[in-house]
Amino acid sequence: MTGLKFIVLSDLHLGVPGVPVNGLDTAARLADAVTVINRDHANADFVLVAGDLADRGEVEAYHALRDLLAPLTMPVHLTLGNHDDRDSFLSVWGAERDHPQGRVSKVIDMGGHRVILLDTSEPGLVGGRLCEGRQAWLADRLDEAEDRPVIVVMHHPANRLSLPVDDIALEDAERFAAILATHPEVRMVIAGHVHLPTAGVWCGLPMVTLAGSHYSVSPHVPGVPGDQRRLEGPAQFAVVLAADDGVTVHFHDYLDRHVTMARGLFR
Repeated sequence: MTGLKFIVLSDLHLGVPGVPVNGLDTAARLADAVTVINRDHANADFVLVAGDLADRGEVEAYHALRDLLAPLTMPVHLTLGNHDDRDSFLSVWGAERDHPQGRVSKVIDMGGHRVILLDTSEPGLVGGRLCEGRQAWLADRLDEAEDRPVIVVMHHPANRLSLPVDDIALEDAERFAAILATHPEVRMVIAGHVHLPTAGVWCGLPMVTLAGSHYSVSPHVPGVPGDQRRLEGPAQFAVVLAADDGVTVHFHDYLDRHVTMARGLFR
């Protein structure tokens, strides 16, 4: 019997230390997440952070990120989201993290599984994009996996959620699905970006999103009156349990406030 447990954080939106982001102390929220992970999930094999590490890509935010993640008792691996600045990130975390094709992507082979942390960010875009290099890199990593089950973690979801955020999802999602279809054992695709937990099946693939550590949003699907609300919580990470016969994703709300946030906090 093989198995794997890992944590997915997303949408940290760190700012310059001491400056709130949309009225929230995102550094304190991340510090709380680290405390809870060490306390409740010390047996996790590793932690993945699925993008939007910084809110505006400041170098100071990436220095703060290093300090805030340092207390984790397990390895941590990072990729980028649309709020990040790749050059600023690399200047703090090291240029060696930027693969010529995969960019800030990573492969972890453990517990009989291959986990692919995929960089879907593209400078200047709010939505996601996989350039030809990253498409080729992903195809090669899937081919190398042979008969191992695969879990993909990335920032931008590819599947339609029937939410306003569909306008800024992954471009050319059909090509992404076609690449994944070359491997018969893609067990789960996990994304952030949308600030809301969702679950679905798309092109035969199980897809989930998590709310992440910044503000959350209400499930404003077609037919819901009014505007989508932004909520102070929950602040959330995902706990992924992978076994021979399947994958389960739990959503751990480590902060539970659900107060609707004032419109003036967002510009």
